[in-house]
This record gives sequence, C-alpha cells and structure tokens, in this order.
Amino acid sequence: MDESVRTPESLQELDEACGTFCADYAAVREQIQRVVVGHGQIIEGVLTCLFTGGHVLLEGVPGIGKTLLIRSLARALSLDFSRIQFTPDLMPADITGTTVVHEVMSEGGKSREFRFQPGPVFAQMVLADEINRATPKTQAALLEAMQEQSVTVAGTTHELPGPFFVMATQNPLEQEGTYPLPEAQLDRFFFKLRVGYSGREEMAEILERTTTGVNPEVSSVLDASAILKHQALVQRVAIAPHVRDYAVRLVLATHPKGLDGGGRYSTPMVDQFVRVGASPRAAQALVLGAKVAALVDKRTAVGIDDIKRVSLPALRHRLIMNFEAHAEGVQADGVIENITQTLPIRVED
Repeated sequence: MDESVRTPESLQELDEACGTFCADYAAVREQIQRVVVGHGQIIEGVLTCLFTGGHVLLEGVPGIGKTLLIRSLARALSLDFSRIQFTPDLMPADITGTTVVHEVMSEGGKSREFRFQPGPVFAQMVLADEINRATPKTQAALLEAMQEQSVTVAGTTHELPGPFFVMATQNPLEQEGTYPLPEAQLDRFFFKLRVGYSGREEMAEILERTTTGVNPEVSSVLDASAILKHQALVQRVAIAPHVRDYAVRLVLATHPKGLDGGGRYSTPMVDQFVRVGASPRAAQALVLGAKVAALVDKRTAVGIDDIKRVSLPALRHRLIMNFEAHAEGVQADGVIENITQTLPIRVED
C-alpha cells in the first residue's frame, strides 16, 4: 500500500494488525526458546520465512539443534506436520505420493480402481531432514512442490495445503555422503541460515535442561488462519521508492563485470571473486524479509537498515563464487558485507 494514499482509518487498522503480529511473533518465539538454547538470530530467520510464505534451509554439522528448533516450531503452531528423513535410497514417490490399486465392493462383486495415496509432502509444515543426503532426482521432487505448491502424479495435479512451509536441514557440503543442491534449486529457498556451535554458557544451559530430567513443554499458540493473515499483513507494509531502489541495487551489485551487462554497481571484490550474482528472487527476499523486520520493530514502513539486516540470509546461497574465491577461502558472506558497507544509500540517475 502506498503511504501517500493511506487514510487515517487504514493507518489505525494497520497499526492494530501490527500490534497483533508482534504479540503472536513474540509468543511463538517464547515457546521455541523454552526448548532451544540460544540461536536467537536463527529463530528470527525461521520465523521471517514463515510469515513471508517462504522456505528456509538450515545448514550446520549434526547435533547442534537444527531439527530440535524445527520440531519446537511445529509444536508452537496448530498445523499439520510431517517429517521426511532424506537418505540415498529415498525415491520421489516416497515424498509426493503415488497411485495405488484399491479393491471396491459393489453389487456386481469386487472391482479395482486407481486412487492417489498422498505422500508426506501433503502437510502444512514439512521437515526435510538432511536434504542433501538424497539423490538429485529426489531433491527435485520436493523443490518442485516448494515452487509450484502442487504435485502432479499420473497426469493429475494435486494442490498442497496452505500455508505450506518447508524447513530443510543439510550438513556442510564438504562432508562425505552428500549431494550438493544445485544453484537453481538453492534459489528456491527464501533464506539460508547457518547454525553454529553453542558457546560456553549456552552449552552449560543445554546440559542443565537435558541431563536433569526436566523436559520443558511447548504449547500451541498460533493457527493456520492467523498465519495467513500475518502473511497478508507483510505485503501491506510500506516501502519507499529509494528503499526499494536500494534493494534492487544491492542485488545488481552482486553481478560482476562482463556478465550480461553486470558491473555497474559491483565492487572490486565482486568482480574478483563472484562468477554469477543473485537472481530477482533475491530482491523479493530482501524486500519481504525487511518488511517482517520492520513489523517486529513495530514499524509499518521499511528502512535501509531492514534491508541490510536480512541481506546475508537472503543472498548468501544465491551467489556462485569462482575458483579464485575457493582457492583463497573467500566466502559469499564476506562479499555481501563488502557490498552493504560500500553501496550508496541513494543514487541519482
């Protein structure tokens, strides 16, 4: 909604909806933090994806709480939940479902008919655990459902329930027995969040909670209709033209010189280490993620700092680094931070 055409009534309604959003956001976060120690930024990133209608990819070594975080979120929401453990022998039909033969009793006797048996992807919340353990063909079956929010089996298209939220976990790609997700499929994830190790105090708290027989319980505090309302609210958050332009230039700045006319906004670091820059989906993630960040701060308009705040999780998996970057150990995060530190707030054409 354009700020210039807002009426006092619409502003009051938006402020009230913002207050409800903040209360629900805080309630869900509080429930998760009953079980999950630390990882505050990761929790915020997951909730941002939930309220924008996007999907999230969590990367980290085993045993640091990725699956626990997602399970806690599932318990805090009144949504249908399913978990898919990805393994090398998992087949696409094990995810999407398949057509099976059923015997039907009738006056003329027994007859057979084909019926569709839905797979675990037919849930509102889907945990794709260790997604990079499965083969590319099986990965593609889930990622297609993420993009289209439907599944086609035997020529029939089946719509997935809404809201539809996929939370995938993966081990670092350098570990053995994994199949790296292709860049085009990574692009379908709204955010990529890196889950690190806990610190000294957090580790002590984890031991206190898990070795003393005390098991905190998570209560359901939000349902599907409220989530859909909040997703619609995010779309209504205002963004000024110069802030939108900053998000556009931030994405264009990831395009190195010599690649499809790129390089107008790139930095020397981008030109040296990036092979392919971010796609238009990155700009969508920046704007929508920034709108959630603004709402969390009880604001109904996006600022430049909101764009910067979500730049790492929105862009890091959308940059393809070149051989020189891998040889020198330069990560996408360093390139993104270099861009946000040097990109002008405004540019006069």
